[in-house]
Amino acid sequence: MVNLGLSRVDDAVAAKHPGLQSYAACQSHAFMKGTGSFVLGAVSLFAIQKALQRRLPYPLQWNLLISIVASSVGSYAVTRWETQKCSDLWLLLETGKVPDRSPPQGSGKTKYGDIME
Repeated sequence: MVNLGLSRVDDAVAAKHPGLQSYAACQSHAFMKGTGSFVLGAVSLFAIQKALQRRLPYPLQWNLLISIVASSVGSYAVTRWETQKCSDLWLLLETGKVPDRSPPQGSGKTKYGDIME
């Protein structure tokens, strides 16, 4: 049996997917990075707003709300970016090829068939 966090994976599945342990470690790292960016973002934004509150006074609940919402958006972006890298790692380990994430070079047409000017 192979452990992935709190779950156990059967040996047959682990043998079929040799990169499973690396992928799980990458995902765990991505989630921890997202959590860390949320905490650091919330604390730093709260501190910045507290310093600015001398010039622009507004209630504490708005200070907290802005800090939490902004750090949530930033944390989501960090987690999404890191998770995308883990998906690329998984595809590399399974297929041996890196996925092409570059935008397609088109013929000058949009997806609706119009010619771009």
